[in-house]
Amino acid sequence: MISPTAGAAHVTVLLEGAVDALAVKPAGVYVDATFGRGGHSRAILARLGETGRLLALDRDPAAVEAGRTIGDSRFQLAHRAFGELAEAAREAGLEAVDGVLFDVGVSSPQIDEGARGFSFRHDAPLDMRMDTTRGETAAEWLARADQEEIAEVIKNYGEERFAFQIAKKVVAARLEQRIDTTGQFAALVRSAVRTREPGQDPATRSFQALRIHINQELGQLALALPQALELLKPGGRLVVISFHSLEDRIVKQFMREQAAPADALPKGLPLRADQLPKPKIKLVGKAIKPSSAEIEANPRARSAVMRIAEKL
Repeated sequence: MISPTAGAAHVTVLLEGAVDALAVKPAGVYVDATFGRGGHSRAILARLGETGRLLALDRDPAAVEAGRTIGDSRFQLAHRAFGELAEAAREAGLEAVDGVLFDVGVSSPQIDEGARGFSFRHDAPLDMRMDTTRGETAAEWLARADQEEIAEVIKNYGEERFAFQIAKKVVAARLEQRIDTTGQFAALVRSAVRTREPGQDPATRSFQALRIHINQELGQLALALPQALELLKPGGRLVVISFHSLEDRIVKQFMREQAAPADALPKGLPLRADQLPKPKIKLVGKAIKPSSAEIEANPRARSAVMRIAEKL
């Protein structure tokens, strides 16, 4: 067996609560769709018996490398984004599972490693890709996107009211010099944002927006949730931890729709009760947030929201 904290490189949010929500069976089969540094995976493995099985996914090569330290025959790790959940499960030979866990968003190691370009606290290359082996960097996107597209991304994904002003500054600045570093981009944003909430850096929302766009995080989540539901056995649990309102809105809406699909039908259809679509899931409890003690120990947990559903 493996310790739930052995080798963990950072503090895992809602560690015990998320694994409790999965209701792990000793002989069950589970998916940790966001391995990170393995906190949740290790906790699941600690509760599995000898015949249990765990498949983990992560698109970050550094996370995949960290996962190689888990020498456990019950564990398999795939270098894939969670939007490719169905394909990863098929490759692993899994037809149905007892639980799927998502801990979405950026991980602490990604933020803390300056060279990844996720944080304005480090002056580093403006990369922001979770999977550094493919795709366009944030710097490359800022070099080619037009002003309207930049403004739209920053407004929609960062909920930034100064998005137009920031986009205008970016387009003007890149005529003089390519925006290649986090320091350059943060300085441009700060020069365009006139007011901000006390204690929040003016660049926070724009960095979030670029990260979400470059990694297509919301689109990946919208793709992954139906795949997870399809993969679950009846009685299987879907557990999702999100860290900002845009993610949580997608999760909340998906779960509500799947719990009450008849509500989505046009009113007045001539259908008998037995002809109405049956709910696919039931919601388990209310949204859960970290305790004050957990937030005090790990301030990055403060915005976390966990939702739980069970397949019918």
